[in-house]
Amino acid sequence: MFLNLFTELRTAGLPVSLKEYLTLMDAMEQRVIPQSVDDFYYLSRAALVKDERHLDRFDRVFGHVFKGLEPPEGDMPVELPEEWLRKITEKLLTDEEKAQIEAMGGWEKLMETLKKRLEEQEKRHQGGSKWIGTAGTSPFGAYGYNPEGIRIGQEESRHRRAVKVWDKREFKNLDDTVELGTRNIKMALRRLRHFARDGSPTEFDLPGTIKATAHNGGYLDIKMVAERKNSIKVLLFLDIGGSMDDHVKVCEELFSATRTEFKNLEFFYFHNCPYETVWKDNRRRHSERIDTLEVLRTYPSDYKCIFVGDATMSPYEITYPGGSVEHWNEEAGAVWMQRILMTYKHAVWLNPQPARSWSYTPSIEVLSQLMEDRMYPLTLEGLDTAMKELTH
Repeated sequence: MFLNLFTELRTAGLPVSLKEYLTLMDAMEQRVIPQSVDDFYYLSRAALVKDERHLDRFDRVFGHVFKGLEPPEGDMPVELPEEWLRKITEKLLTDEEKAQIEAMGGWEKLMETLKKRLEEQEKRHQGGSKWIGTAGTSPFGAYGYNPEGIRIGQEESRHRRAVKVWDKREFKNLDDTVELGTRNIKMALRRLRHFARDGSPTEFDLPGTIKATAHNGGYLDIKMVAERKNSIKVLLFLDIGGSMDDHVKVCEELFSATRTEFKNLEFFYFHNCPYETVWKDNRRRHSERIDTLEVLRTYPSDYKCIFVGDATMSPYEITYPGGSVEHWNEEAGAVWMQRILMTYKHAVWLNPQPARSWSYTPSIEVLSQLMEDRMYPLTLEGLDTAMKELTH
């Protein structure tokens, strides 16, 4: 099979020598890498590819030769029933009972009623449908159920139906060193490439040196050139809302790939929808925020803008001032989205939610309209289409 890779590369026109192939075989015999397809990919690429112009061709040949050899995922541990792990004080409802509970009737009604409850309530309540408490069907409190409420004092999301969260929550940064489970993400991102030599001369220019030496009567005249880099500049906005917990793995793979492919990359985090501030470190997101207007002033309009998020939230978070689940935003999320899109004409939104479910979530439809239908699923096909959109 290794010989098959060598012959296929030669057939594809890559200048692979027998010495390089034997070097690769020697490294395999010495067991310098674990026995995995991904590790062998990086080893063989380092041994057989001398010019980065041949990387795409190498990836295509490698994918063809080793197609279907990726090891299966490990066995999943036995999952305990969710009901066994819930707090005793949580409200357990059947689907029929949930359907009978009505929403209060809109953002203004919720906020007005909460203000009234805060003025009137004098003691703790549990299991009710009116007051701020626990394990009930009231719109206000924790460990209960309501189709449209304000969550107060709960460790984590359960039903993902709250329109506002009255808690300080912590999120982890995405890991940009995660080992990619697939090379195809990087392949799709490579559509967004424009190589240029910029900066101080740091690389030896062999053709230039030969030419200059010949013109100099045979006296050695060494020439240097700047490193050849991808000149595309990218702004990456990453959603770290609670509903994104289901998509951390694929987002880390995307984040890792973008850090590798784009040298001119700036990234920022936001929660559900961009507002007046963003941040670069989730551990300090309450203390070290960056004004969104400052981002728009700092990075010029030639940057390509990529949003990554499931766009799953209460529509109030996009359309209403004060609609954010975590703070009081003076201007609606839609206003900030329009400002960003007016600055960066080349922008796309990558959504990890399956595209077939988008029509069932009003907030996705609202954001898709704001993006002028430039929202794409976070799949290989969706990535490929999004990169084509950014190159127009």
